[in-house]
Amino acid sequence: MRVAAAGDNCIDVYAAQGRSYPGGNAVNVAVYLRRLGVDSSYVGAVGDDAHGDLLRRALEGKGVDTSHLHVAPGSTALTQISVVDGNRVFGEHAEGVMEQFRLTADDLDFLCGHDLVVTGIWGHTAPDLATLKARGATIAFDYSDQAEDPVVEASLGDVDYAFFGLETDDGDDLRAFMRRAQARGPACVVVTLGARGSIAYDGAGFTLTAPVAGEVVDTMGAGDSYIAGFLTGVLDGRPLAECMARGAASSAVTLTYPGAW
Repeated sequence: MRVAAAGDNCIDVYAAQGRSYPGGNAVNVAVYLRRLGVDSSYVGAVGDDAHGDLLRRALEGKGVDTSHLHVAPGSTALTQISVVDGNRVFGEHAEGVMEQFRLTADDLDFLCGHDLVVTGIWGHTAPDLATLKARGATIAFDYSDQAEDPVVEASLGDVDYAFFGLETDDGDDLRAFMRRAQARGPACVVVTLGARGSIAYDGAGFTLTAPVAGEVVDTMGAGDSYIAGFLTGVLDGRPLAECMARGAASSAVTLTYPGAW
């Protein structure tokens, strides 16, 4: 099985600790999939600077296929990060060359050669979802915490697995939202709830999974690693509850160290 992750990347800068780590939603998922034994590729854009070289080398060091990593004149995306009581807090973000990133015809051909394509709301890929879907791609999309973004309504019909990270469970309102979202097309809608675990809706009912208990050093990448774990279950044809349990187990590993990976 091969999975392609397309979209955003960045260097996460922990200024207070004097450290920087490669990251970004699509990049993280690609790396976590490799950690879980799945062949993965990354499609995105970095600058022709030292940060771009760092990110490329780091991905290749993890065994991720970077044959469709674009290198453009300019700066690689940077995000300022602080950690408060173990929780990552995002500061200023400079998108750099990713601001102009768009999938090429060659990228689309490459993505369609994989068993699953995973991308997200920050990756500038939403306009191409309909094309990918029409060509037979299975698509997982991370909407992050942007439940009200117009991209949600515009893209759900082309998404097979929709992920949201909403942190809090507001009961009936959340479940109503998930029902509406799933009715638009996805086989399953999954909401991660931070320390409260996750909830999924597949049209038949709601399934809840608790987080795996353990040390929390840094929450950076926890949601992305959940997605990667969940998708290994999808690739293996496992029941929804097992997919969610795999997501929780993968996330628990990421919580134990600083940075995404």
